[in-house]
Amino acid sequence: MSRSTALHLAAEYFDSGRFQNDLQRRIALPTESQNAVRAPELAQYLQDEIAPALAALGFESRQVDNPIAGAPPLLLARRMESADAVTVLMYGHGDVVNGQEGRWQQDRSPWQLEPHGDRWYGRGAADNKGQHSINLGALAAAIAAADGKLGCNVKMIFEMGEEVGSPGLYEACREYADYLEADLFLASDGPRLTASSPTLFLGSRGALQFKLSLDTGNGAHHAGNWGGVLRNPATVLANAAASLVDARGVILVPGLRPRQVSQRVRALVRDFAVGSDAGDPRLDANWGEPGLSAGERLFAWNTLELIAFEAGNAQRPVGAIPARAQAVFQLRFVVGTVWEDVQTSLRKHLDEQGYHDVQIEIQAAAPATRLDPDDPWVALATSSMQETAGKPVTILPNLGGTIPNHCFSEALDLPTLWMPHSYPSCSQHAPDEHLLASVAREGLQLMAGLLWDIGHQGRQVADARRAGQAAHHPAPLPA
Repeated sequence: MSRSTALHLAAEYFDSGRFQNDLQRRIALPTESQNAVRAPELAQYLQDEIAPALAALGFESRQVDNPIAGAPPLLLARRMESADAVTVLMYGHGDVVNGQEGRWQQDRSPWQLEPHGDRWYGRGAADNKGQHSINLGALAAAIAAADGKLGCNVKMIFEMGEEVGSPGLYEACREYADYLEADLFLASDGPRLTASSPTLFLGSRGALQFKLSLDTGNGAHHAGNWGGVLRNPATVLANAAASLVDARGVILVPGLRPRQVSQRVRALVRDFAVGSDAGDPRLDANWGEPGLSAGERLFAWNTLELIAFEAGNAQRPVGAIPARAQAVFQLRFVVGTVWEDVQTSLRKHLDEQGYHDVQIEIQAAAPATRLDPDDPWVALATSSMQETAGKPVTILPNLGGTIPNHCFSEALDLPTLWMPHSYPSCSQHAPDEHLLASVAREGLQLMAGLLWDIGHQGRQVADARRAGQAAHHPAPLPA
């Protein structure tokens, strides 16, 4: 058969309704990883949905315990054709955020896939059940078109804890590194740049969440009796927060800003039409780092967002100086940021500003990652996607958000490619999450075409990549 057969079979999987049926069955499982009572559903999803789907494609699989006690299990699988063929490692996560029942428009259930025009509503439709269902369907189409001999080996790792920070995923990749050994990592998560633009991204911005808190030890006291003579922790913390990032969103702490940004990266993202889809939020031209375009601010720079502030009770305020205050920030950062020194930078800055008693707690962190845009795997994927779609492909050096890419780029030392099948206004993590049917159908063909091309051209790309790396790092001369 042929490449065009793979694309035809991928489209037929969608047009026949089989994709919709598979996705509905998966969405019906309420795999909320933030909800402790859903632990049985997390294991059930791997056992009843993913393992049988992979077995039908010729994979062997096994469910393994998470290296972190109490964290959800993982599924490892592999389909080996030849020791000489290149190997692709793929990934998906079957867990979702809380369903938020009762908050969806038109009384929709988060656990029922409900098509409405181009939008298919359901929890996990975009993040990530819809995306890995597309990839499984594309893989089936490519294998069938190749009469069972795709030309490359494929391995899989599925987790059920991505929405709670992927506990144990990095450790599992290290523990099972031999089993997961591959030449390329290929997966789907996050959004395209726009709904109409096939997109490839090569890593993600890092994320660091920290909390500032202040408790004066005085407790809460009547604002009339004590106002003006007691320190108000909310007032102090509001000013401390304002010293970190100004009223335009510009980061004021040098240690939280990127040390340098690649001109190659800036050139790639400078002219991106951010926020151009119908339904996207309206951009504020005066927000963010001066002198940068919207694309540069989102994909090539650091951002510091105040995501929560708490003091007293804004719903039922009382006339009292609050006993304590706390503020939670997220720093999204690009490659080159010394994120390990953030706490030291914050402490130095706050002390210099006179906020010696404001406490700092680092709550979570994940590093920034990025594959070189000039890597041969990027060239193959871009060419393949353009051939399939018949239109230009957007290359993002990194996603604006954060995904566990370091588990693959660092723990397994793999080049990483992500082909997203969602779009920015999909309402992931919110009520009314949805997948665009048009993007899903195109995504099935894009991934089927890329898997076909990896099977036929992957060995040449892998060999060229190794040759290029050897040229940059020549072997030492004999003594």
